[in-house]
Amino acid sequence: MTSNHEIAQLFENVSALLEIRGDNIHRVLSYRRAAENIEALGQQLSALRQTGQLTSISGIGQTLAEKIEEILDTGRLDFYERLTAEIPASLLALMQVEGLGPKRIKQLYDQLGVTNLDELETAAKAGRLRDLPKMGQKSEEKILKNLLALRARGNGRFPIGQVYPVAQQILAALSGLPGVRQAAVAGSTRRWRETIGDLDLLVALDAEVGSAAAVMDAFCQLPQAAEVAAHGPTKSRIVLANGLGVDLRVLPAENWGTLLSYFTGSQAHNVRLREIAQRQGLSLNEYAFTNTTTGEKILCATEEAVYATLGLPYIAPPLREDRGEIEAALNGRLPALIQQSDITADLHMHTTWSDGKMSVLEMATAAQARGLRTICITDHSVSLGIANGLSVERLREQAAEIRAANEQMGGDFHILHGTEMEIRADGTLDYPDDVLAELDFVIASLHVSLSQPREQVTERLLKAIENPHVDMIAHPTGRLLPEREGADLDMEQVFAAAVRTGTILEINANPRRLDLCDIHVRRALELGVTLAINCDAHHTDHFDLLPFGLATAQRGWATAENVVNTWPLPKLRTWLARNP
Repeated sequence: MTSNHEIAQLFENVSALLEIRGDNIHRVLSYRRAAENIEALGQQLSALRQTGQLTSISGIGQTLAEKIEEILDTGRLDFYERLTAEIPASLLALMQVEGLGPKRIKQLYDQLGVTNLDELETAAKAGRLRDLPKMGQKSEEKILKNLLALRARGNGRFPIGQVYPVAQQILAALSGLPGVRQAAVAGSTRRWRETIGDLDLLVALDAEVGSAAAVMDAFCQLPQAAEVAAHGPTKSRIVLANGLGVDLRVLPAENWGTLLSYFTGSQAHNVRLREIAQRQGLSLNEYAFTNTTTGEKILCATEEAVYATLGLPYIAPPLREDRGEIEAALNGRLPALIQQSDITADLHMHTTWSDGKMSVLEMATAAQARGLRTICITDHSVSLGIANGLSVERLREQAAEIRAANEQMGGDFHILHGTEMEIRADGTLDYPDDVLAELDFVIASLHVSLSQPREQVTERLLKAIENPHVDMIAHPTGRLLPEREGADLDMEQVFAAAVRTGTILEINANPRRLDLCDIHVRRALELGVTLAINCDAHHTDHFDLLPFGLATAQRGWATAENVVNTWPLPKLRTWLARNP
């Protein structure tokens, strides 16, 4: 057990077991944050250990660093083994069952001896759960039903690209109901995490105009609902055909700020907010602030009011992961996050010349309609035969079409000619340097042999970065969500080479990629890497994927100055001319 993934999973398991045991929430969250940050590391923990840099990892203090060293030295963690002697590791599987939280799982273990999913199913079918405190027959039946549904659909989370469109459809249906003043997505979807467990929706209601019961009825009767799991006066839950659970909560409009803040999370961020409130003599929940001395309620109709009550500037949802945003807010150092209005260019797209669905002119017209002023046509190179990659001859033929399209678009819009060039399995590039020199913009990408050993696949990418004609690396790890992991790259070497050569690294906005991921974005920016956010559009509709890339950039604390798509064309051309 020496890989980053294995150690991250171990820490995640420790966090869950501590939560089941009922440990202090700060201890639980410390292991969870450490697991997330280790999973996204560009370097192996063993390499960081050798240079004494384990504590440089966000969320890793001396105690956790010593535990990492123990794992690296022995392949085991004594603390985990002692913990699992007390709380069976098989209980972790029960956390996947909807309706079972840590306290209930501990109760099942202590009182019924349930240690795994099979034993849970046996106990539920035998009617043994219903006699537990605050359980009953209906709860027992629901747990059994949820367990069977879990086994039917698997234990995976849902990519945000699947969840977000559904959320918008449901919100649109709810927003027109009488009395609904505001409706919003919350939870990890609002924070734009790349995968989602459950979808949380919120409604602020004016009770003088509409009723919560009517909202709940409409919600439970939505055509998307394959099952109504709960139908209550202020909270209901439906399950979609694909197994995604959707929760809706309704509160008075005057509580909207605290409601939205609380259910947006993250849990770790909310804990920090409650700590600040407590230091000011306040308690904070989804309904209001309460003065702990006088009992006076402080209602917040907006999230801005929530943060202002705590003496903080507003913190955007993508930042709310307890990764330093509270400290930055307290010290006036929150980043001015990049916004969609900052984006003026898209530098990665495909047309009918390779595997795209639209012509050069159609892509340009659609981009201009969305407010862009510059695009780059980057069809695939010849090695990617499955994508109808271009030979050198076809690449040069394409240049004529791009010149003609530029004339039709007029002087206020510019089409650059580029390529998305394959980095072959042996590390060579598809086109010779003299051909690359003819292009305005050169992308290099990994699509094949992603499972090569770390040193080999990293060396392939470094060779491309070192080529003076390569301007950008697209979707650097090559991952596809949720089915394909990316290449096991030494991202620290990749970032260092990109800084040294001035090579752009892409945040690919397609929600199946989101590559670079948010934690890689944060680290890249710390080291001075120049980034781009591109839609990798194969159809004009794909320009609408930009918000996914923007949110990933925001989660990585990116500002407009860090991203080349915000630059005016003269600045971009000057930068591209830095190499011969």
